[in-house]
Amino acid sequence: MLLPIQMPDPAIIALGLIIVISLGLLLALQNQRRRNREIRRRFREMEEEEQRMFTFLHDLGLAIENEPSPTMLSRIIVDGIDKVVNARGGAIYLLGADNSFLLPSYISEDCPPLIGIPVEVRKKAERDPRALESHLRLSRVTVDEGILGYCLAVGEPIHVRDVKSHPSFRDAFTRYTDDVSALLSPLCHAGRDLGVLVVARRHQDGFFSQNDLAVFRSAAEQSSFAIGNARIYREAHEKRAMEGELQNAREVQRILLPQQDPVVPGFRISGTNVPARIISGDYYDYLELGEGKFGIVIADVSGKGLPAGLLMAMCRSALRSVAPGRTSPSEVLAAVNRQLFPDIREDMFISMAYAILDPGSGRLTIARAGHDPALLFRRDSGNVELLRSPGLALGVDGGAVFERVTKDQEIELHPGDCVLFHTDGVREAVDSRDEEFGMERMCEVFRMAAPLGSEAVLSHMQDELRQFTGNGTQMDDITLVSIEKKR
Repeated sequence: MLLPIQMPDPAIIALGLIIVISLGLLLALQNQRRRNREIRRRFREMEEEEQRMFTFLHDLGLAIENEPSPTMLSRIIVDGIDKVVNARGGAIYLLGADNSFLLPSYISEDCPPLIGIPVEVRKKAERDPRALESHLRLSRVTVDEGILGYCLAVGEPIHVRDVKSHPSFRDAFTRYTDDVSALLSPLCHAGRDLGVLVVARRHQDGFFSQNDLAVFRSAAEQSSFAIGNARIYREAHEKRAMEGELQNAREVQRILLPQQDPVVPGFRISGTNVPARIISGDYYDYLELGEGKFGIVIADVSGKGLPAGLLMAMCRSALRSVAPGRTSPSEVLAAVNRQLFPDIREDMFISMAYAILDPGSGRLTIARAGHDPALLFRRDSGNVELLRSPGLALGVDGGAVFERVTKDQEIELHPGDCVLFHTDGVREAVDSRDEEFGMERMCEVFRMAAPLGSEAVLSHMQDELRQFTGNGTQMDDITLVSIEKKR
């Protein structure tokens, strides 16, 4: 016998549906609350990250205003970015002067190793942990080595999830064994590579996210700007300081040159020096030798700038110390050569002409140590002669050959005669077509100006040089000394 089926009470069904719906709504509400909490948590993290970024940029701006050293600026950048992306540590490696190596500018205290460690260093570090730290802080990395070189070659920020697995660490002698992930970015400013910025985490601290990489990219761009501008400012400051030092050196050198032309009975003597740069490698000088005689010297040190200027000062001092008491110019030059030869670099030498004037007799005795020949104007004939006494430049030979080759030449000056000593900056001056002023043109200018006196010789020669070269750059120092016997 079949029992009749009892239908559920509609009230019970309705209650069940209400319970199910209520549970669903409750679960949905709980899920929404969890999502809201997650959203709020992420929002707080974004706010905190944003605040850390603002703090980093603020500290970086203050640091730039205070003109920090490269190491201090690197420290501010690395420690700041560590906080922004919650890294374990980081470092900045900057390119060396020849752009062949990356050198550590700053490595934070807790930073994991970022370069491969040679096997022997790892073995030594097992006995003394300081060996590893010393290696990391002193090592220079070639620009094509490890993840640093790889990042520099790629030219953009990268995320290396597992450093030890990176293809750049395949050298059997330089291995990487730590469980580390890293964010790296090349540092570049005004199209110029500066180095590499890197921050790292150990795997146990979690991996970097895409958001971390995006934030790191922005921070690296600001860091590149800061380092690049700091370097430009530092170089400009160093250049200004160097220019100031050179100006001081120029003033000292100017004092070493004659402050006025000498007064010599029966003669007029005029001299001038026009440096091509701040420091001149040319010089001239006058010496009172006693018994009414005068020494006149002109010299040209090979090269330009500060080295030539220093050698010029040495030469002046040596000549002034040996000239008194000697009546032969070639003997004076030999003594100067013996003093200077041990201290002159192999790629440098000095050309010099030294003359002794005896006003009483009107004789001028000249010795020429590899210097351009002096010009002699004879008033009676109106001709110009070249005074070619033989001689070897100072600093080329230690003594024996120099003293055998260098000889005196004696001439007698008559009223109206004029002698012009000069350095090769006159003869080798060039115009816009790269044509030299030349000896022939110089002789002609001298022939026309000599009858007007020694001062006119200098002014005319300089005027002709200016007209000839136009607006071109003066390539070499120019020194002139003119000796005129009064009529």
